[in-house]
Amino acid sequence: MFHHRQTLAATAAGILLAAGTGATVPADAGAAPAPSTRPPATARVVDVRWGGHPTFDRLVVDVRGSLPPVSVRPVKVLRYDGSGHRVPLPGRFFLEIALSPATAHDQSGRSVYKGPRLTTIRLPALKGVALTGDFEGVVTIGAAFDTKPAYTSFTLHSPERFVLDVAHPPAHCPR
Repeated sequence: MFHHRQTLAATAAGILLAAGTGATVPADAGAAPAPSTRPPATARVVDVRWGGHPTFDRLVVDVRGSLPPVSVRPVKVLRYDGSGHRVPLPGRFFLEIALSPATAHDQSGRSVYKGPRLTTIRLPALKGVALTGDFEGVVTIGAAFDTKPAYTSFTLHSPERFVLDVAHPPAHCPR
């Protein structure tokens, strides 16, 4: 009986020793890697372009990645984000288009934006466009008009785009 207890004790010690040794192995050893905890990639604004149509002018913002929420609001004056300096675009009416979260640069700080920084346009409604900001996760674009803009906006996909259509002013409105 004594021999049986020694064998039982030796077996139990062996099991405990093996269990203790196993506990020193990292829990994730041999397991699949943990999912990345990086935040999802931020949308990148890469271009702004425009075109004239028979009854409206179209402004298109091209985005790489998922299209973020976009806001369009009338402003009295366009200002550069960060500095607050006035944007020198012609016009009496302005729209500020903001995409957030978004950037117009890569992780190294290099610009990925290939569109105009500031340009005058001579379409019936649209008179100018400027990249007014790429600051703290918000990209802003300003658009200038001689008359109060009547506009609609929508998104298109594959590739991702934000579209702003601005109706031409009535023929009797002063330009």
